[in-house]
Amino acid sequence: MPTADSPITIAVGDGHVSGSYARPADPFATLVLAHGAGAGMEHPFMRGFTGALNDDGVATLRFNFPYREAGRKFPDRPPAAIATWRAAMAEATAREESAGGTEPVWAAGKSFGGRMASMAVAEGMQAAGLIYLGYPLHPPGKPEKLRDEHLYGVTAPMLFLQGTRDTFATRELLEGVVARIGPTATLQWCEGGDHSFAVAGNKRTAEDIGASLAAPVAAFMRANSSA
Repeated sequence: MPTADSPITIAVGDGHVSGSYARPADPFATLVLAHGAGAGMEHPFMRGFTGALNDDGVATLRFNFPYREAGRKFPDRPPAAIATWRAAMAEATAREESAGGTEPVWAAGKSFGGRMASMAVAEGMQAAGLIYLGYPLHPPGKPEKLRDEHLYGVTAPMLFLQGTRDTFATRELLEGVVARIGPTATLQWCEGGDHSFAVAGNKRTAEDIGASLAAPVAAFMRANSSA
């Protein structure tokens, strides 16, 4: 039986954002998930990914950034996004503790959401590890504008899941970044995937695509988690 999502509200400064929390019986980890720049937490990709993780024994918390909550299109600046990340992680930790759990709490994000998670951790936010679902290493066609400097100060385990056709991360450049980070970083390529992990000629719904990424993520979390 699927784990039910519960709508929640997360206080961020003087405002609040929406969230969705799901906790299966005896989870081995909690994962907090942020959306990408162009879609909110209820996008089918996000729901498919967290639903499959719930089935694999992971509690999840999805949340919106303030700009999405307000119906704006342009993403929040890093200070606002990082503040939201801190609030979401605190909410997930509080819910875990109220349920009597002691499992590690991970941070994950699609594109922009993952980058903001890494910046939050680089600035001191506690997370057992980081999962990047399509890390936006550089703008499409602008490989000289790398977004990598803060990554080298992150010591938590990191999994980069990236499509081989993703225009936001030139393959050679991303492999170089992961190599420079060192043994705490793992890169896993999704053959033929674009920035949304869609593969040409393979007709799958966004929900199915998101769900397909849950197994490697859960495996990485199991291998790098201790309660």
